[in-house]
Amino acid sequence: MGNTFCIFGGCIDQASVGVVERWGRFEHIAEPGCHFFNPLAGQWLAGVLSTRINSLDVKIETKTKDNVFVQLVCSIQYRVVKTSADDAFYELQNPREQIQAYVFDVVRALVPMMTLDALFEQKGEVAKSVLEELEKVMGAYGYSIEHILMVDILPDPSVRKAMNEINAAQRLQLASVYKGEAEKILQVKRAEAEAESKYLGGVGVARQRQAITDGLRENIMNFSSKVEGTSAKEVMDLIMITQYFDTMRDLGNSSKNTTVFLPHGPGHVRDISDQIRNGLMEAASAHVSDA
Repeated sequence: MGNTFCIFGGCIDQASVGVVERWGRFEHIAEPGCHFFNPLAGQWLAGVLSTRINSLDVKIETKTKDNVFVQLVCSIQYRVVKTSADDAFYELQNPREQIQAYVFDVVRALVPMMTLDALFEQKGEVAKSVLEELEKVMGAYGYSIEHILMVDILPDPSVRKAMNEINAAQRLQLASVYKGEAEKILQVKRAEAEAESKYLGGVGVARQRQAITDGLRENIMNFSSKVEGTSAKEVMDLIMITQYFDTMRDLGNSSKNTTVFLPHGPGHVRDISDQIRNGLMEAASAHVSDA
């Protein structure tokens, strides 16, 4: 429901106040509700002011300390103070232009002393400075500044593009560092795994050869003790011949094997057996010497 008036009275809406004059001079503030006036005594309602919060968006273009032109969007929320409604009614003809002028003055005095990065980081400080100045000035005219928000900071499009490219380059550089560290760790771990694998492989080969040696020694001793008149050399030759023919049989049974023995022939088994026997004898003599 809006404000309704006639020459003898009127109804003032909620969140509004009326300014009553007598013979052209301010008399009192009329609160929301129904009021009667005496026009014969020169009393009448000069005007009505809303006490609701109003919002004013101000766009300011200025330059930063590092010579970057930016456009700032500042939102000012203000309202009329009921107890000072007469000052708001009589002192200022256009409060919005007054507020905008002071915002321009404060922002253009403060922002040129800040770099673009500092402006983004300290936009709250800029809004606080504007609020302090407006409260001091507009309070004398019956207006209360409720909030000031620095809504947006818009540099030139070319500047924004350059900032994005700088940010992207920094992130790529950081990503390269992390990637290099990851590859370094991977190579170190791969080398450690390879070294451990070779070590374990060597241990396995050594144990395998030890087991073969122990098995041959045991077979020789068992055969010599059960068959009288046989020497260790003869037993070793017999074992090697047996192993040789077993290997040849396995190779013959598989069509996919491509193993070739050079030189080839049963006579060469004797050379191999001599080498194994000499090795066993050297190991046995070394064991006796250590004992």
